[in-house]
Parts: sequence; structure tokens; C-alpha cells
Amino acid sequence: MKVKTSFFCTACGAESPKWIGKCTSCGSWNTYVEEVIEKKSHAEEKSKAWKPAKEEKTVPRKLQEIGALSTIRLDTGDRELNRTLGGGIVLGSVILVGGQPGIGKSTLLLQLALAGPLKVLYVSGEESEEQIKMRADRVGKINPDCYVYTDINVSNILKEAVKLQPDIVIIDSIQTLVSPFIDSTPGSISQVRECTGELQRFAKESNIPVFIIGHITKEGSIAGPKLLEHMVDVVLQFEGDQQYAYRILRTLKNRFGSTDEIGIYAMDTNGLREISNPSELLISPDDTKLSGSAVAASLEGLRPLLLETQALVSPAVYGTPQRSATGFDLRRLSMLLAVLEKRCGLPFGQNDVFLNIAGGLRVSDPAIDLGVVASLISSLQDIHISKKICFAGEVGLSGEIRPVSRIEQRVQEAARLGFETIYISKYRSELLAKKELKTDVVMISRIDELLQEVFS
Repeated sequence: MKVKTSFFCTACGAESPKWIGKCTSCGSWNTYVEEVIEKKSHAEEKSKAWKPAKEEKTVPRKLQEIGALSTIRLDTGDRELNRTLGGGIVLGSVILVGGQPGIGKSTLLLQLALAGPLKVLYVSGEESEEQIKMRADRVGKINPDCYVYTDINVSNILKEAVKLQPDIVIIDSIQTLVSPFIDSTPGSISQVRECTGELQRFAKESNIPVFIIGHITKEGSIAGPKLLEHMVDVVLQFEGDQQYAYRILRTLKNRFGSTDEIGIYAMDTNGLREISNPSELLISPDDTKLSGSAVAASLEGLRPLLLETQALVSPAVYGTPQRSATGFDLRRLSMLLAVLEKRCGLPFGQNDVFLNIAGGLRVSDPAIDLGVVASLISSLQDIHISKKICFAGEVGLSGEIRPVSRIEQRVQEAARLGFETIYISKYRSELLAKKELKTDVVMISRIDELLQEVFS
């Protein structure tokens, strides 16, 4: 019997009976690849692979007649993961966790499986049982109801899940699974789509949440068709620099909660450790009075963070001054230098400028502009800024200090960590002025006022 093939777009997963240059769905060029999609007619056998699909007749109903669904959540035992998911795991949800190789995705979910007291089925297509046991011994937690199953056949996996009836199913990873009804290699578009569809149907019918680990491409997106992210309920991105201990669990999609929350971990020899107060770790405890350092109040999602911005300004040795930034947008740094030179007359044009956000984090929050400006002036004039002062404000092209969002949370975080003074924009700060605050709030409108207040 002739094998049936089709062409799929690697960007969005769209299907075409023949190869086409431009995808009609997403507009990408040269993204169609040929794959075998069906060995033969297995419709009857496929429906009985693990559990027959429920046939329910539905009729249109008025929206007012539909009752609100009470969302039941499972406590994971991990406060950072609970925060990221919006309060816990929703029953019947499908959660996709993506991240770079070696960043800690498998360790995070293995710790979830071992935290207890939930009954967990941990399915691995990449590691043997002995390798998983070695990682579990390193983590040091024990859950008597954690079951390990090493198989890549999605039908066998779901049969075992039906027998075991766990509280959570963890799949490591979706790119290793195969469906017996699709004759293509593991990780291909058709296999990923078919296996994810089966896992989604299992989760919705059994009300058992499923965690799926997904690989990412060299561009940083989750491998497989974009359809994979549309099929699942929650998409979590686990990110961080392997040269640093910090890891950030970020929500890209959440049908049951906010996408503004993040979880912060530190990687050590015993696995991932929750960081409940990251600001204390990101600010240097050194009391040495050195210039070029300032503390800025930033936000990651809804969580306030206090970061240390470090600047080094020195005379240029070569003809063209150097500009370098780590963890900060280089174009924005050039803009801030131009504003300082134009509005304050500071000679940055003839100096090399190096900027670093301590801790290895990459920040895009415009509220740290004021902290960056303060560290640049401090290094240029070789004046120390007290460790009891922090900054929160966006700098405009005319040198004005613009207001930033959630300023009250930033001020409260600074007060909680013992900062005595915080410099913010005076615009739209009337409500903040009426509240009782534990720290001194100084409101300024232009960067020349900052120069007079801090460096006079």
C-alpha cells in the first residue's frame, strides 16, 4: 500500500498536499518539509489505543445560563512555581516547559515529582531509570508515590497512566515521543502534533494535569510547530545564563492566570533552590566606597527587584571611544550618554563607557534609566553614591525624568531592604506623597536636578 505523505510548515505547522515556497498561513518562505503522516488506515485501532473518545452531543446555550467554573488547583510544594502558575496546578491542564539544554528543566520537574505528597508518573524518553535515580539522590528528596516509566510510545504511556491514575503526569520530553500511527521520526512536526493532541485529550478527559518538557531551537523558540504552544494551556519559559546561578521561570501564556508573574531560582549542587528575596542577592554587600555604582528599582513581571548598575568611564585611548553594555540595551545607553552630554554638558564623547547590570540579569525596564545615569555620572566624576540611596525613573530625550509604573511597589521594596532615600519623578506622584512611607522620597523633574542633589 502506498505510504501517504504531506508537506508541513516548520514555522506554524500548516499542512499542504504539495511543496510551496511561501506559507499561506504565516507568510514564511521555504519552511515546508515533506513527512510521512500515516502508515495505513488505523482509524478503528487508533480510537482504542488507550481509551475511546467520549461522544457527547452539545447544543448551543445562552451565556447567562452557563455557570462559572470553580478552578481547583493542586499545591506543588514550590512557592515560586505556584506563583508562576497563578496559585497552583489547575486540574486537567497541559503545561509546556521550554528552555535551553542544561538550564534545569528536568531538574525542576523532578523536584516537583519528589516534593510530595502528590502521586506522580514521571515519563522519560531521554534517560534511563538509573540516571533518573542518580539525579533524585542528588536532589535529596523522597516521594514514595513517584513512579518512573521509560518509554517513547505515547499509546503505552497513556495506558499506564490510565491504570495508575496519578495526580500529575510529567513527560520528558515531547520531542522524544512517537505515535504508532505516524510513520515519521521522533521530533518531527507530525509526531509532535499527534503526541501533544493525545496528551491533551487524556488530560481533559481524565482531569489529570500533564507537564510537557519541550526543547528549543537555536533562535530561542520552542522546537516544533507554533501550533504546539496554541494547543497547551500554559507555556513556561525557563531561562538564565549558565555562567550564573540564577534561573528565571517566566510565564509566556496562561489560560488560568496572569502572565506577569515570574519565579526565581538558584542552581546549586543539590538542584534548584527557591529565591524568595532576590534583591538581597543582586545587590553587592561590599561597603567599600567606590564610584560608578548605583541601585535601581526595577520590575520583573509583577515582582519588584532592586538591581545594582555598574559603570566605568575612562579616557579613550584610541580615536573612537568604546561603548559596551552587559545586561542593558546598547542603543539606549548611547541615547542616555547623548542626553547627559547635551543637557548637562558632561564630556562623555571623549571617554570609553562600560556598563554592567550586576548578577547577570538582562533588564529592559525603562525605570532603571535613572540608576544608569547616576552610575555614569558617579564614575565620570569619581564620586561615591551611598548604598542607602536608590533610583527609579525613565529619562526622556529632553532630560526630563518621566514617571514609571507601579512606583508604590518599588518604593515599598526599597524601604523593606533598608534604603533611606529613593529618587523618583515628580510627575504623577501626588497619590504617593499622601501615603506614609518608611523611606525618604525625593521627587525630581530633570537630570540636572539629580546632578545638584546627589553630586553637588
